[in-house]
Amino acid sequence: MFLEIQNLKKSYFNGNIETKVLKDLNMSLDKGEIGVILGPSGSGKSTLMNIIGGIDRADGGSVKIDGADITKFNDSHLTNYRRDELGFIFQFYNLVPNLTVGENIEVVANISKSPISIDEVLKAVGILDKKHRFPRELSGGEQQRVSIARAIVKNPKLLLCDEVTGALDYTTSKEILKLIQQINAKYQTTILIITHNTAISAIANRVYWLREGQIVQEKINSEILPAERIEW
Repeated sequence: MFLEIQNLKKSYFNGNIETKVLKDLNMSLDKGEIGVILGPSGSGKSTLMNIIGGIDRADGGSVKIDGADITKFNDSHLTNYRRDELGFIFQFYNLVPNLTVGENIEVVANISKSPISIDEVLKAVGILDKKHRFPRELSGGEQQRVSIARAIVKNPKLLLCDEVTGALDYTTSKEILKLIQQINAKYQTTILIITHNTAISAIANRVYWLREGQIVQEKINSEILPAERIEW
């Protein structure tokens, strides 16, 4: 397994009050697969994503990425892990407003060990013609395409997607999901998506239902739908 999580625990404290967010959580994902994590607000989705992404630390258990247990990494090692092996795509695009599309991506490419060509990723996400535009000159869907290009330019082992369609309309959402499938096919990138939208699970190899800090159900899709065929 490329991603293997065992007995993951995480709690937060408010004074003497402990809130258990993740409770002996277990899950796994093969290399090159798309996984979708479904769950309501408060189920622990964002906490899980932050731990996998090396942003937050677990209280117990293990998170192995390509055989390495990141829960044992020190701060410096975690920084290298985030820089070299991960791509993040968020609901909000977090683009630098005074940099062009190309420059927003170049910033990430410059700190990466084996980046993909900037023009190649812009072509892959369908906005090569927008390379010299500023974020304010783009639609929401185009800005999300820039954020995807920025995430994949470093050629990451794992792409983490946090509610990537949450700020987009229906048509644009499906275009972005189609693009994620294309990125997965073209670069064999392992992708993990967290979402409230159950329809998105149809594009995944594996689907996980997260409730009150535990994976309560896992499904391997026998048929994976192209994004243009899903409805909600």
